[in-house]
Order: sequence, then structure tokens, then C-alpha cells
Amino acid sequence: MLDTATAPAAPLRIGSLFSGYGGLDLAVEHVFGGRTVWFSELNSAPARVFAHHWPGVPNLGDITQIDWRQTEPVDVLCGGFPCQDVSTVGKRAGLAPGTRSGLWAQMATAIDVLQPEWVVAENVRGLLSATARRPEPKDDPDESNPLSAALEFATPAERSALRAMEPDPWNLGDTPARPLRALGAVLGDLADLRYDARWLGLPASHVGAPHTRFRIFILARRTLPHPARLGRRPWRGDPGTGPSPTRHDRPLASDHRPGAERTPILAGQGAGRAVAADRAAVRRWGHYAGAIRRWEYFTGRTAPSPALLNDGGQPRPAPRFVEWLMGLPDGWVTDPDHELTGSEQLTALGNGVLPRQAIRALDALRRGITM
Repeated sequence: MLDTATAPAAPLRIGSLFSGYGGLDLAVEHVFGGRTVWFSELNSAPARVFAHHWPGVPNLGDITQIDWRQTEPVDVLCGGFPCQDVSTVGKRAGLAPGTRSGLWAQMATAIDVLQPEWVVAENVRGLLSATARRPEPKDDPDESNPLSAALEFATPAERSALRAMEPDPWNLGDTPARPLRALGAVLGDLADLRYDARWLGLPASHVGAPHTRFRIFILARRTLPHPARLGRRPWRGDPGTGPSPTRHDRPLASDHRPGAERTPILAGQGAGRAVAADRAAVRRWGHYAGAIRRWEYFTGRTAPSPALLNDGGQPRPAPRFVEWLMGLPDGWVTDPDHELTGSEQLTALGNGVLPRQAIRALDALRRGITM
């Protein structure tokens, strides 16, 4: 009979949203020692990559169609929600209902229902400056204006002091003069859901990558074991949940090919060691020789050719080179078995997460939360 007192604890269950090729998931599994039990990815190209490396893990499909009440509970929920509307190179529509980045509201709903112990979120630097729109208090029937309530029971002197306060009754800064920032909205939702959250910004170059790729990482932990059902304030236009017709939709059969062992690809030497560029590297890479050689050392892979010629004879980025820049094994996204076009490979890689960068950020954030 197994001695339950000495039996190893079961690995944490991880749920993945906006999964892409699984870069954030590699980091989350590494940091938490867990296993991914389901993922949600609408786009078929990156979903095929994820399904290849996590065989047998169901894809719940479109996040807006998932009934979280019927979804397997998880201990860790992670996701890099869409960045198009908060990115500095996009239209800057912000974090608002109706935008792709506004799908954060769907992730917040999943958190509210599933109540995982940990939440991991990732996004671009624009999260710090992009605006967010939240509903006016009058749109929420469960809330009332706190200033009005305070005035009703205040003495004359207290009323005078209260009226002199900032006119925004919720102190959220979502007036035109003081807009609520996207990161503030995310952290505010997590606070409403009774999660203690920390965040940091980290460039990929901090872990030795030959590019900046600055990203914001958020780690939150549930503060109450059985929180009251207070929930976050709803966003205007939040859609309700319903039965998911795409539940367990899989682009590939779970037994099409054994998944690769994922942990060893993250067990590199790490950043912090100087690597000299020889004359051959300087001749090939010029000014970038030092950065390229350092990343070759950290990844244990020689840099592939950086460009390919298109049909018109013009150079375009080589997917295998971008894959290498992201610190992924050769073929993680570019394996012909995935049947992705070159454009689909570049799109998946451009939207993905650099696993080593995420590991460094989550390690630091977890130490801060658990101290």
C-alpha cells in the first residue's frame, strides 16, 4: 500500500489560454512543476503546433464560447491575451469591449469561475501606456456611488471635505483627463477577484537573447481559500458564457506523434557569461557577432541563415532563424509535419513568448509573492 504521508504530491494542473505555440506554457510548467491539462487556441495553425507538443491535451477552442462551469478546474491559469490593441505599433484602441485586447475580460471571467491558485498573464510593453475603458458606476446595478453614500451620513464639515475630493467617484482615473491604463485595469480586476498580484517588465536581452522584445509579466495568487462571490466589476459589453461548440476541438489526433520532452530545452547555461566572437563570426554577422555568439552558447544551437529569398528575389525573414531567436528547438514551429506555410510560421512566432524570458520573470515574481 502506498504511504500517503510520503507519496509525492500530484503535479499542479495548468490551464492555458491564448496558447499559441506554447512558449508561456513551457515556462509555467518549468516554474511550477505542473502539467497542462487543457488549452484554448482559436487559430488552427498555432493550435496544430501546440497539439503536436502536448499530445492528448484537449483544445477548448474559442474562449468566448467556453462554459467555465463545465471546465476541469486548474491550479494555474496562464495566458498572453491579444496585444494588437495595446501595442505601440497597433491602432492603440486600448483595453476595451469589442477590441481583441479586450478579450482579457474573458480571461478574468475564467479566473472568477475556476478560482485557480495562481494566475499568469503576459503582454507587450504597451500595456503600461494604452488606455482602458470601464463602465460607469451607474451601469452596474450591484454598485452604488460611494461618495453619495458618504455624503448622506456625513456631518456638515465632513460633507465639505468630501466634496473637495477628486471628482472621480471611483478614483479609477477613467476620465478623459486621467485615463485608466490597461495594466491598471488588469491589476484592478485581479484585486476585485481577491488576487494578490505583482508585475514586472523584462527585455529578452536580459536572458541573453540578441534582441530586446520587452514584455510585461503578471503573477497573481489567490488570497482567500474560499473567497466571497464579490467578483470583478463587469466591463461594458462583456458577453455571457454559454455551451462551447468547439470544446475539445483538436486540429490533430492526440496519437499522431509522441510529444517532445519539454523540460531539457529550458535547461541552458543561462545569461551572465561573456562569450567572445571569433573572426569567422565577425565576418558573417558584423556588428551583431557578439550577440549572436552569446545566444548560440545559451541555446546550444548554431544560428540558422537569417533570411530567405521570396519569388521576387527579395529577402524575407527565415522562420527557422526567428524560431532560434525565440530560444526554441529547431523545428518547434517549423517542423514540416505541422503543415504551416512560411507566413503562418512567422505569425505564430511573432505572437509567441520567449520561454527563458518568462521563466526569469516568473521566478522573480514568485519569490516576491511567497516571501
